[in-house]
Amino acid sequence: MITAGIDMGAKTIKVVILKDGQIIGRGNVFSGFETRESAEEALRLALDEAGLTLKDIQTIYATGAGRKEAPHAVNDITEVGADARGIFNLFPKVRTLIDVGAEEGRGIKCSAEGKVIDFVVNEKCAAGAGSFTESMARALEVSLEDFGKISLTSNKEIPMNAQCAVFAESEVVSLIHAKTPKADIAKSVHDAIASRIISMVRRVGIDQEVALIGGVAYNVGFVDALKRGLESDVIIPENPEYIGALGAALAAAENTN
Repeated sequence: MITAGIDMGAKTIKVVILKDGQIIGRGNVFSGFETRESAEEALRLALDEAGLTLKDIQTIYATGAGRKEAPHAVNDITEVGADARGIFNLFPKVRTLIDVGAEEGRGIKCSAEGKVIDFVVNEKCAAGAGSFTESMARALEVSLEDFGKISLTSNKEIPMNAQCAVFAESEVVSLIHAKTPKADIAKSVHDAIASRIISMVRRVGIDQEVALIGGVAYNVGFVDALKRGLESDVIIPENPEYIGALGAALAAAENTN
């Protein structure tokens, strides 16, 4: 059986192709203004990697903010449901799942069967999402990758408003004008985002094991801040940005005869 999952994210569109439960193809492109065209391109990339054509795919499910616009999808699944399915497939012992993407953060509590017990979303606030780190990296004139790395060299505790991206950005500007070292600012930004995410996830309860998915999982500064805030280790799967698409492809397989 061959199925595919399309994750229509706010910043990027991800596609996973499964054959008998194994990943054989992936595709990832920026969403852009023409999301359907971007999704077609991501699907083409995944098909090329798998050595298949569209006709070889039996069923396609979509997830993500733009899932209703996904081409070729016969059904869709919520982001929360797709995340839970995807992580359970890889790490069935995970009970708390944290998904932080460009525009949104989610906390999901999972059962031993991989079902969603409860979830919480960061209410579209950039202070709890990856776009905030990107804007702060630009303000410090460093790459996003270096922004994460330099934060690991700081041991300073600089309080920052973690409740609103606008206020936090104002604080960062003030720190820049005060000649605060870039590493200290970077650490304070990551600490603030992690604090907001952790406070959000605590509303549904934090149980071991804990996993982190989404593009922000590549940010070593945020990962470090999250681990310190949780006072525990965090599982990060390979290719963490594809977990939602994986969950959609699994859902497609479960509902295909």
